[in-house]
Amino acid sequence: MKKNLSSQITLTRIPLRYYRPENAFEHSVLTRLEKIPTNIYESAEEGSVAVAREIATQIRKKQELGKSFVIALPGGRSPLSVYKELIRMHKEEKLSFRNVIAFVEYEFYPLSNPSSGNFASLKAELFDHVDIDPSNIHCPDGCMPKDAIIDYCRQYEEQIQAVGGIDCLLLGIGNSSNIMFNAAGTSVSSRMRMVLLEGASRKEAARTFASQENVPAGIITMGISTMMNARQVILIAWGEDKASVIAKTVEDKANDAVPSSYLQNHPNAKVVIDLSAAYDLTRISHPWLVTSCEWDNKLIRRAIVWLCQLTNKPILKLTNKDYSEHGLGELLALYGSAYNVNIKIFNDIQHTITGWPGGKPNADDSNRPERATPYPKKVIVFSPHPDDDVISMGGTLRRLCDQHHDVHVAYETSGNIAVGDEEVIRYCEYLRDVCDKYSPDSAVKDKALEIINYLRYEKVENGEPERKDVLFMKGTIRREEARHGCRYSGVKDDHVHFLDLPFYETGQVKKNELSDVDKDIVKNLLLEIKPDEMFVAGDLADPHGTHKVCLDAVLAAIDEVKDEEWMKNCRVWMYRGAWAEWEMDHIEMAVPISPEELRFKRNAILKHQSQAESAPYLGDDERLFWQRAEDRNRATAELYRQLGLASYEAIEAFVQYRPLR
Repeated sequence: MKKNLSSQITLTRIPLRYYRPENAFEHSVLTRLEKIPTNIYESAEEGSVAVAREIATQIRKKQELGKSFVIALPGGRSPLSVYKELIRMHKEEKLSFRNVIAFVEYEFYPLSNPSSGNFASLKAELFDHVDIDPSNIHCPDGCMPKDAIIDYCRQYEEQIQAVGGIDCLLLGIGNSSNIMFNAAGTSVSSRMRMVLLEGASRKEAARTFASQENVPAGIITMGISTMMNARQVILIAWGEDKASVIAKTVEDKANDAVPSSYLQNHPNAKVVIDLSAAYDLTRISHPWLVTSCEWDNKLIRRAIVWLCQLTNKPILKLTNKDYSEHGLGELLALYGSAYNVNIKIFNDIQHTITGWPGGKPNADDSNRPERATPYPKKVIVFSPHPDDDVISMGGTLRRLCDQHHDVHVAYETSGNIAVGDEEVIRYCEYLRDVCDKYSPDSAVKDKALEIINYLRYEKVENGEPERKDVLFMKGTIRREEARHGCRYSGVKDDHVHFLDLPFYETGQVKKNELSDVDKDIVKNLLLEIKPDEMFVAGDLADPHGTHKVCLDAVLAAIDEVKDEEWMKNCRVWMYRGAWAEWEMDHIEMAVPISPEELRFKRNAILKHQSQAESAPYLGDDERLFWQRAEDRNRATAELYRQLGLASYEAIEAFVQYRPLR
């Protein structure tokens, strides 16, 4: 099974030489705006292997000299794939950690239970699987008395110096550029200390705990000075949600508003990222500013949209002078004049707009994104969580139903951990009252009372998986909300499928890896329905990673059925909307949403009551899901208007996925 096909989506639009230059001269040309050496890999897996191998090489060199190797390690999601590769090398390549001294970079404080802290996670993800001497592992104490913190931090710094300083400091980075929980405004001279978790830092920490309410008040963290004194620093980042902060870190001027930018002044620092995280670097996003380009339709469209925004002009008003003055003279040479480029791109974008997402029957479809036949189409909408369908493409979903297509919705996960305990208590109290009236001696009433008492008086947040009966209740709440949202959108009850992929069912924030069992569940549904059209979530900026795993499950299933006759005629469209939106250069189908349809979409989202204001996983965005969805849909429509196209209330955008051959 191919587990990471989603990483190939980026590769279809970035030439190899932009991120892997042929020689030193090309490298210097492409990277001249980058102030930190930056290595770009095609996937997080490939980048993680490179980082792990570099660390392993340094460990072995120190072993040959009979010396210790001192490394500082972060928690979080970014280094997990590095740790996984180090464990593999230990088991399969006899990489020993006996000479390794590890300093954990931060720990939450105060910890009510040490098993929920950062050190516990690192033990589970790395230390327990290698032969490191436990006495060589140093970690801040999340349970010490408050009056001991200052002395403890000073002693921790002294311990680092006593072993000769840090040889290699591995870093992750937060979406607000915080490193080791050193937030904006942190002084370059800061050392080990306790900081309060507020704002963006608290949201970052919430990914380790069940919700923001469970995040400890503070964190004991190494400072910027500690980082700058390390002999080597490797900053790693994966995924498109890190693209903006990586660009600021690497290309903007160093300043305390972006703590990670201090690395520009480190003599031996480097950044290791995947293509998605590299997307906002100039050589990837605006290559015409640093080199000659390999122009294709998408890159031309990206350049023209950028030029329109820079000059505040619609496409058809751009002039030869606009192109020449902003580094796009190559396009004039290729097409002869601004007019020729303008017309080409205007028509290209115009042809993405359609009010018929399933194809318009009995119409010329040569310039339409979706085919006229067959009609009606069998359609499957894959939704990672039980609300992503209506959040990201609720208007299109309703239109597909209104245009009489045979629409199925498949919810890939139960979404059970994203229901607050108070929601379960409310539903259990309802069950109790119904049983009091109609079945006072019912076992259902006993179970409802048991769950109410557990959630109110007995439950302790200790990092352990949620009870199965509580997870059942939470999953059932989401399932019925989803069914109600589908019914409101026009989907038939027997066309709603709950796949409950096993990778998700851990009862914790941390999920299992994608397996053949997950893929086969999706594959069996495809073989049963044999759709003519599919919609899948391409929202890879999901902060909890479930969207990416769900996308990989669908793409892996598609890969195994791609030679079936029905699959050869099936179109696969990727939607976004919950966390980000497709950029204009990639949009291949744009479905206009009227004011009335937008109101219907909002109502469909509001059917998911448990995911309103009290939802545990709203992410970094303060807006509710319906608000962020409407804002993004309106922003897409406004961009079309600014480019000189028709003015719509809102637009839902899609990109076609083409299976690898």
